[in-house]
Amino acid sequence: MKNLFAKLNIVDIIIIIGVICALGVGLFTMKHFRQTADKQIEATSPISFQVFLRGVTVTGEEFPIKAGDKTFITIRNVPYTELSVNGVVYTPRQTAVPSAKSEKQYVLVVDPAQPAVFDAVVSVTDIAKITKDGAVVGGNKIKMGLPVTLEGENYKFGGTISDVRVTSDSEVVDDGENKEVG
Repeated sequence: MKNLFAKLNIVDIIIIIGVICALGVGLFTMKHFRQTADKQIEATSPISFQVFLRGVTVTGEEFPIKAGDKTFITIRNVPYTELSVNGVVYTPRQTAVPSAKSEKQYVLVVDPAQPAVFDAVVSVTDIAKITKDGAVVGGNKIKMGLPVTLEGENYKFGGTISDVRVTSDSEVVDDGENKEVG
């Protein structure tokens, strides 16, 4: 026995300890003392999330994203997939103007300095894996504030997720037709 330890150097001892640790982790995983990533998924469910697009410049006659269309989504600069657009609400950029006639001290009017600039909210749906931390789509947790890019045939807009809802199969958030507000 002494002869065996005399022949081992420090590298051999480190390798033996590493193999023993790996066997221990495998044993704990097999006996369900350690939870693996696939065990953390609680369900798969449809989700609806809204993407807020700030300061989109559109000089054409109509807004390029429409309800019922498909849009390709990129999450954190990683291309994901094409998703269905449920609804689009867009408003022209507005500015506050003092008002003597109104109860308020100001009123909001369309900004004449930026006539082609809009803010928009685009609602899209997808199937997500639901974990205790929230919905996961394309390997990314879908949470408010997450940067995404929506891309279509003639547009590419960057925005952030402003709302996430886990829905049932029959309940899909539908914001209806394209709406211009303001």
